Amino acid sequence: MKDRSPDTPVYVISIAADLTGCHPRTLRIYEERGLLTPVRRHRIRLYSERDIERVRLIRFLTEERGLNLAGVRLVLEIQERYHEEFTWVFEAADAQPDADSRRSDAVQAVRNAETRARRQGGRGR
Repeated sequence: MKDRSPDTPVYVISIAADLTGCHPRTLRIYEERGLLTPVRRHRIRLYSERDIERVRLIRFLTEERGLNLAGVRLVLEIQERYHEEFTWVFEAADAQPDADSRRSDAVQAVRNAETRARRQGGRGR
């Protein structure tokens, strides 16, 4: 069997939705908002393993960390632009902080990443 790259588009929207535990309409909304860009072949959306992982990250940020889609977009843009690793997103805490505290932590992490980027010469825009 041939090994596939994580970027190889293989899953149609119904399978991608099953793999990520969300509705196909949710995947379409993520695409409309610019959070996800599946490959299209003959008007059929095809998702790769990397797309599936991105959807899982988006869901984690919205459901567990309390970010809205605009906040998720900002986090993803910073991660892509500055190659910032957001390991803090997946760290499990013994005691789950409340939603306001989680949002505050996320906002502070984004601000810290922006400050570091400016100090490094404002790579990006």
